[in-house]
Amino acid sequence: MFTPIDLAQKFAQFNDYWSPKIVGELNGQYVKLAKLKGEFVWHHHEKEDELFMVIKGSLIIKFRDHEVTINEGQFCIIPHSVEHLPVAEEECHILLFEPKSVVNTGNVEDDRTVKELDRI
Repeated sequence: MFTPIDLAQKFAQFNDYWSPKIVGELNGQYVKLAKLKGEFVWHHHEKEDELFMVIKGSLIIKFRDHEVTINEGQFCIIPHSVEHLPVAEEECHILLFEPKSVVNTGNVEDDRTVKELDRI
C-alpha cells in the first residue's frame, strides 16, 4: 500500500499501444500509464481535464489551430472540451492523471476505445 511504484517495471509489463493501464488512484482520479505510437483520433472530453506527462520519448498534441510537443520530463494539461489529437512519431511512454470517468477516446467511440482498463 505504501510501496513506491517503479514506472520502468510497470511499463515492462505491457506492449500494446493506446491502451492505458491503471497504476494508482487517489481522490477520484486514476494514475495511468500508456505506450503510444502513431496517430490517435481527434477527440475531446466534455467534462474532464487531462494531464499528459511524458516519461520516455516525445508526444505531439495537435489542436485545430496549433500543436505542442511534450518531451521527457514535461507535462501538458488539456482542458475539458478542447479538441486534440495525440501523435507519437516514435514509441512514447506517458503517465496520465485524469478523473475515473475519462474514456481514452473521449466523445469518439471506435476500435481504440478502451472502456475497461487493466490494473497493473
